[in-house]
Amino acid sequence: MTAVIDTNISIKELVEKYPETLDILVANGFEMFKDENKLNSVGKILKLGSALKSKGFDEETFVKLLEEKVEQERNVSDVTMKKRVAVGDIKVKGLLPCPVRIPLLEGFDSFTEKFNEENGINITYKLEAASVGAKFLEEEIAKVESEDELPDIFVSAGFETFFDKRAIGRFKDNGVFVNPYFGEKLNDDFNGVDIEDPKGDYTIISTVPAVFMVNLQEIGDLKVPESWADLLSEEYYQKVALPVGDFDLFNAILISIYKDFGMDGVEKLGKILLKSMHPAQMVKNAGKKVADKPVVTIMPYFFTKMVRDVSTMKVVWPKDGAIISPIFMLVKRSKLEILKPVADFLFSKEVGEILSHKGLFPSLNPEVKNILPENAKFKWVGWDYIYSNDIGELIKTTNEVFEKSADEVK
Repeated sequence: MTAVIDTNISIKELVEKYPETLDILVANGFEMFKDENKLNSVGKILKLGSALKSKGFDEETFVKLLEEKVEQERNVSDVTMKKRVAVGDIKVKGLLPCPVRIPLLEGFDSFTEKFNEENGINITYKLEAASVGAKFLEEEIAKVESEDELPDIFVSAGFETFFDKRAIGRFKDNGVFVNPYFGEKLNDDFNGVDIEDPKGDYTIISTVPAVFMVNLQEIGDLKVPESWADLLSEEYYQKVALPVGDFDLFNAILISIYKDFGMDGVEKLGKILLKSMHPAQMVKNAGKKVADKPVVTIMPYFFTKMVRDVSTMKVVWPKDGAIISPIFMLVKRSKLEILKPVADFLFSKEVGEILSHKGLFPSLNPEVKNILPENAKFKWVGWDYIYSNDIGELIKTTNEVFEKSADEVK
């Protein structure tokens, strides 16, 4: 049964009827409702529509996000519930990109059943939708005090979490993880990109590229931006929508802009901001008359394929490269022998094609033919830069500068 959520429902009623929606609310600024007392008092009175207006969210887009979360959880409950309650010999956790979560879960469930049957080794997993947000990662890692408490395999994007020495970065420094494919051939699309961790700790299985969607109805006499440098020019001040709420991708954008253009570039990024817009909202509004419509929206490549009115929109893959946020796989070094078959599946051609063909997340598996424009380049901050800087602190600083610059323009 498909969930239909009305904005007149109270927050308390929403969470009671669809408990899985609490994750989405918390990940999008409604953390107070984790407190049961607040949920029973404020949540009993506050309507969903009013709550969304207070945050400036587009109601239709947000409700669709909630409904998709309910649908995903209930469609795969028969697949995942039995895995969540059992204690397994191998534990897998992480966040999966929403567009490919269901097919990945279905494929992984088939693999685990066969693996369990053939080897007598039980795999348990909890793979949440990426829409749950970075809070899921932060809360999971905050509880961990030793290597033994970590999942055996962790799969997710998470630029900040994976490099912050207060989060997973502290375990990386201790050599807890290993890349089972270190030194092996990767997909040719990443030739010339410093994509492999030279220390052999982290495995990158795929990437999320950020591209430009240009609204031809709004651009007027402005030049279509062909590069990140073009987009940071003064003529685009307050004309660009940025994926600020997509923490993994936005943090990757911040770090890349800072590396190439310095703090001046970060300030300009704040000045070009018209609004923070979820890509699905931008796609929905394409071709419609909407106030304060951005001239350019920076979005994951996947969302460009959802635009129906292609005559009014132009997709630009930046000439200097689409900034990428990696999708990592972390494998425990101490259990590599038993974990290798599971890692092999997650790095397989089968999984790579789901990521690349259904989600437009280019795979690093060398056998996958990625769906990319001709001569598409990637802009990756690089491992030398990562190891030369405190990424957690840098993300905090650049976010502060970005927000201050955006506020000054407004």
